Amino acid sequence: MTRLLFFLSALLFVGTACNRQVQRIETDTTVDLSGRWNDTDARLTAAELITEIMGMPWLERHMSNTGKRPVVIVGMVENKSHEHIEAEVFTKELEKAFVRGGRVRLVEGGQKREQIRRERADQQNNASQSTMKQWGLEVGADYMLQGSINSIMDAYKRKKVIYYQIDMTLTNIETNEIVWIGDKKIKKFVKN
Repeated sequence: MTRLLFFLSALLFVGTACNRQVQRIETDTTVDLSGRWNDTDARLTAAELITEIMGMPWLERHMSNTGKRPVVIVGMVENKSHEHIEAEVFTKELEKAFVRGGRVRLVEGGQKREQIRRERADQQNNASQSTMKQWGLEVGADYMLQGSINSIMDAYKRKKVIYYQIDMTLTNIETNEIVWIGDKKIKKFVKN
C-alpha cells in the first residue's frame, strides 16, 4: 500500500510539474529570460543606429553632390561575441528601416544577390525574349554598411554582467572613405 501511495504521489507530481503554458504576446514586447542577446536587442539597436545614420551629414552631402539618393548595400555584421547571435535578424531590421525611410536605395548583397543572378542566368535560356531580364543592368552600391557584435561577460557566483557593443561603419565604395561610424552599447545584469 505504501508503494502504491508513493507511486501515485510521484505520478501526480510529474503530471503537474510538466504542465507548460504558452501565451502569445506582441512581437515588440520586451521579454528577457536569459540575459543573452535577443530580438529586442536586435530591434532597438537597429532602430537607434538607423536614426543616427540617417541624421548624419554624409546623406545630405551625397544628395547635394549627385542629386540622387545614395545606394546602400548591407554587408557582413560579424558576430565576435561569446554567444551564438544570428546577425541576420539584426541586418534585416537595418534593411527594413532603410527601405521604409525612403531616403536611400537598398541593393541586395551576398548570397541573395547570387541567387538573383542565377535566376537571371536561367532566364536567358528559359524565359521569353520579351520577359527575360538583361545582364549588366544592376544598380551599383555607393556605400557599404558593415559591422561587428562584440561582448564581454563578467561573472561571479550567481551574478553576471553582459556587455554588448555593436560597431557599424558606412564606407564609400569608390573612395574607401569611411563616412559614418556608429555604435550601440547594451549592458545587462543577470542574477540567478
